[in-house]
Amino acid sequence: MPELPPKLPIIDLSSPDPSSAATSTRQLFSLPLEDKMKLARKLHRGYTPLFAESLDPHLSSKGDPKESFYIGPLEDDSASSMLNQWPPQEVLPLWRPTMETYYRKVLCAGKRFLHLIALALNLDENFFEKVGALDKPTPFLRLLHYPGELGSPDEEICGASAHSDYGMITLLATDGVPGLQICREKFKQPRVWEDVPHLHGAFVVNIGDMMERWTNCLFRSTLHRVIPTGQHRYSAAFFLDPHADCVVECLESCCSESSPPSLGACLVGGKSGRTEKAHNTSNSKVEAHNSPVCLAILKCIAIFPPIRSGDYLKERLKLTYALDSGL
Repeated sequence: MPELPPKLPIIDLSSPDPSSAATSTRQLFSLPLEDKMKLARKLHRGYTPLFAESLDPHLSSKGDPKESFYIGPLEDDSASSMLNQWPPQEVLPLWRPTMETYYRKVLCAGKRFLHLIALALNLDENFFEKVGALDKPTPFLRLLHYPGELGSPDEEICGASAHSDYGMITLLATDGVPGLQICREKFKQPRVWEDVPHLHGAFVVNIGDMMERWTNCLFRSTLHRVIPTGQHRYSAAFFLDPHADCVVECLESCCSESSPPSLGACLVGGKSGRTEKAHNTSNSKVEAHNSPVCLAILKCIAIFPPIRSGDYLKERLKLTYALDSGL
């Protein structure tokens, strides 16, 4: 008998249902700041206030105008699951069970989606299990609130500055409020941004940087941002990342003479704070455009060598939270 597809969770973040993830998300962010700061982020679990992070450190020194809440792995009896922080039951009695149910259902959907990616790459559908990526993976659920208009009309502000996600895939649920934009050609200047339409009952799926490395750019990570619209905006991003010890390296099925595994590109920032494009070719010659690229940034050029997932994510998160290293 064929396996039945998983029953996907309710992902309408505009739902008024008191037991829905949507209502729980709004309830959390409506708490007084003093109460939310009691759950301040530790080891990437808990609450992050406005301006605490910058997804594009070269764009602004102030940080992004959004608040968020992280929920990490929920494996039973694991040290990792004990790191999560939860609002007091007397304050939000349904909050923890609602979020745990949502988390587990989206994790199931994400794993099934990775099976489809494996098949699309002419691999066994259980490829990511076989290489250890899904052997106790490190998925994180991140709840997000964008307050709306912030700053002066003359200042360019993004609720989430331009970035690509770091891991394998991201499953994003939104409340229907606009603001999410993508850039299809992330290495071209000027960038052209497109609004992402809201589809009721559907996830937005982002390819992450590690999947781009695995596939040698066959699947490109999605450059995206959130712009303010003058409305409160809520979303829930589920980041499905590999086990920390999983080694990410170019797949043989994604390499050829015309596209060797040493060919890659990445966005880097120069001393001027502007964004440059750098290419690395098979003979290691580097071509940089616009202003000179400083020596430290040259290390970021994507030649796609094998990497340990945990090390890669740790370095990316370190850069993201450089503005708020105390949390």
